[in-house]
Amino acid sequence: MLKKLCKGTQNFAFKEISLSKDIFICVFSLPLQSKILLFLSSNESLFGEGKIKQRNKKMFLDFVRAKSRKKKLKQRIKKLKSIDMKYDVMIIGSGPGGYVAAVRAAQLGFNTAVVERENLGGICLNWGCIPTKALLKSAQAYNYIKHSADYGVQIEGSFKADMNAIVDRSRGVSANMGKGVAHLMQKNNITVIEGEAKLTSDRKVSVNMKDGSGEQLFEADHIILATGARSRNLPNMPQDGKKIIGYREAMTLREQPNSMVVVGSGAIGSEFAHFYQSIGTQVTLIEFMPNIVPNEDEEVSSTLQRCFKKNGMKVLTATSVESVDTTGEGCKVLVKGKKGEQTIECDIVLSAVGVSTNIENIGLEEAGVKFERGKIEVDDYYRTNVEGVYAIGDIVHGPALAHVASKEAIICVEKIKGLDVEPINYGNIPGCTYTTPEVASVGLTKAKAEAEGREVRVGKFMYMASGKAAASGNKDGFVKVVVDANTDEILGCSMIGDNVTEMIAEIVVARQNKLTAKQVLEAVHPHPTMSEAVMEAFEAAYGKAIHG
Repeated sequence: MLKKLCKGTQNFAFKEISLSKDIFICVFSLPLQSKILLFLSSNESLFGEGKIKQRNKKMFLDFVRAKSRKKKLKQRIKKLKSIDMKYDVMIIGSGPGGYVAAVRAAQLGFNTAVVERENLGGICLNWGCIPTKALLKSAQAYNYIKHSADYGVQIEGSFKADMNAIVDRSRGVSANMGKGVAHLMQKNNITVIEGEAKLTSDRKVSVNMKDGSGEQLFEADHIILATGARSRNLPNMPQDGKKIIGYREAMTLREQPNSMVVVGSGAIGSEFAHFYQSIGTQVTLIEFMPNIVPNEDEEVSSTLQRCFKKNGMKVLTATSVESVDTTGEGCKVLVKGKKGEQTIECDIVLSAVGVSTNIENIGLEEAGVKFERGKIEVDDYYRTNVEGVYAIGDIVHGPALAHVASKEAIICVEKIKGLDVEPINYGNIPGCTYTTPEVASVGLTKAKAEAEGREVRVGKFMYMASGKAAASGNKDGFVKVVVDANTDEILGCSMIGDNVTEMIAEIVVARQNKLTAKQVLEAVHPHPTMSEAVMEAFEAAYGKAIHG
């Protein structure tokens, strides 16, 4: 009866339990409410005899919504032990991999649920990509005021960075984006389950419910793991959240430190170092490798380092942190570099030495899912060795980037649906660092291309020759392209300068569609723009530079 009643309504996931001849328990999810509700009723008294009509459906839903608010019904729900809820697709984690997987699954007609233990949107939206960009925008505003005279604008009186206001704005941006993800869940009739999820030995999902109601057991034909990563903790500088902090604490400091040591110069470390230095904190950036942003072109690295130093930042490369003494009022950081050992005193230390994957306590061992060195083993379509279990994002091999996780999510779900999909070309993934100047790259550097035995053409266009860069007052940087001298293939591109994180997409699309360097060169680019530097760089590669 209840199955017949729910036919034609919006994606109900339910289980019917017969208590007697005409008394039923119906456990189901209402998409609009994203809640598990209990319905207890006599079949005849509510529905009557004969064929069920449309108006009865409305009466049924209205009745359930009304009853769900009654105390007695809530008490009955608490008394129930675990009741299996069946979904087509269930995703553990709601970051840029998890929530995208959920939306795409719902679009393809799957009855979908997502489990989240903390905040919808995951680390990227709440503690990573989005809030850091808000902080950096505040730093940019501060620098515009600081250098307003360069633009012919006189600022009278004092100004300062208000850490509370900056942090509040950043958290507000994240909160609003989180509401956007919640709206997507509601819009696509996706059930959101709040709690800690774990795979069971029989390929079910056990959730320790966030509301304190205990364990709930769920079942799904397809389970996608998208649990992400966290800040890596090193034994020589264990994070205490106060003097030695990770990225979470770094974006919520209510008092601006006078001095800070940032350990690690990847995207996270460089962005925070730039932010704090820009608003007046004396920052020392420490990198173990010979160059900062070590995965980038060496010339890009040296240019960024020069810009950091010009802004007053201290930069130490080829330097290791031996220990951090936090027993005093501040921190004493013992480092070892080119000139031997030295001690750096500061108020606070930010550890930005990478991330650790969240694969502990999610039932991998119980379910028999293979993993090695913190990464789950998957094929090109993110299938694990256990049928019906998949993994995407930071917990699988590949760049730990939000846009990568989102693309993996779409490929994974579309493959489940049986669509014809192509695996990701991980050699064409763009990387971006949102410092000033910005850094962006894709593909091979000149050094890597030559190491592969390639004969290359290299073209470079300096921003100092760009009219738009001169007008904007941001002439630091360049665009460098690497082209196969024999095939005209675009092997890679490295950029540093204003707006390059937006510009890199042109190269990504060109490489994805196997356009030649000459085809990009011949396309008319708008003037004056920063993006015409791409065309100018390709012109330089072929000895056709007009402005370079």
